[in-house]
Amino acid sequence: MTEHTSPNLAHFAINADDVEASRAFYEDAFGWRFAAWGPPGFYRIHTGDDTHPGVEGALQQRRELAPGSRITGLECTFAVPDVDAFAQRARAAGGTVLMPRFTIAGVGHLVFVADPSGNPVGAMQYDADAE
Repeated sequence: MTEHTSPNLAHFAINADDVEASRAFYEDAFGWRFAAWGPPGFYRIHTGDDTHPGVEGALQQRRELAPGSRITGLECTFAVPDVDAFAQRARAAGGTVLMPRFTIAGVGHLVFVADPSGNPVGAMQYDADAE
């Protein structure tokens, strides 16, 4: 049998109607840092620190890749130590809970929130003993 490894998430982009509101949301809910880069309203997202830089990301104005086909965001799930605390921080930062805490047996606890632009964001508290 050939060993298979899944690719790691290398980059993600968040497309927003209100870039500044979304930036504030992710700063407050996740503690991410943003650096303006390139065109106006485009930010590089720094999800980690110098020792553990995390995944490269971008926050940008929502756009169309093809006429009539707006990018509505992407779904990414991020590991968090406590999904309940995360959901509370997300609400306090202007987000809404799309799916309350849900347990996946043997995997962990999952919650989905929406940022101020309606982009879904998953947060997983990994727990191999979850039932």
